[in-house]
Amino acid sequence: MKAIFMSGSSRTNVGKKDAKALRGEGLVPCVLYGGGKQIHFSAPEMAFKPLLYTPDVHTVELEIEGAKYQAILQDIQFHAISDKLLHADFLEVSNDKPVNIAIPVKATGNSVGVRAGGKLKIKLRKLKVRALLNDLPDTIDIDITPLEIGQGVKIGQLEVQGVTFLESPNIEVLGVSATRASRQAAQDEGKK
Repeated sequence: MKAIFMSGSSRTNVGKKDAKALRGEGLVPCVLYGGGKQIHFSAPEMAFKPLLYTPDVHTVELEIEGAKYQAILQDIQFHAISDKLLHADFLEVSNDKPVNIAIPVKATGNSVGVRAGGKLKIKLRKLKVRALLNDLPDTIDIDITPLEIGQGVKIGQLEVQGVTFLESPNIEVLGVSATRASRQAAQDEGKK
């Protein structure tokens, strides 16, 4: 899994007034939890760009006042109107403790059903999984080559080494559906 480096400054005052002052300086109030104690810090708003505006999932290497922590972005809050970043929560992680995280789905291959005129529909863009940090994949790759029109792949059919899926095994992740053109081609084929 890819890692992003982020540097932060410790903050002692954690009230609304202080958070507003930080935002005015282009900083985002943050909290790191999951370790021994909660650590309140601030980080530049621009440092979040490679973390937020991507479909990929990353770990974050935080450096706060010289101390280094490995974390994942747990929660983020935006302003309702301006979409300005208001607050970020990070969860400290380690290689010996499992992590719950949503991993992006990636379809690979060229489906038989799509070549016959069907349309690939990805119903879940990310899947919630639990795994050790070292076992987390960058993406969950699903080979769609054997899928014909009307077929799909459910969570229960997926196998990723060291990863446990947290959603129901009966949920369909992606499938190939019929289009108007493919139904017309099937009708024309049946008339011959």
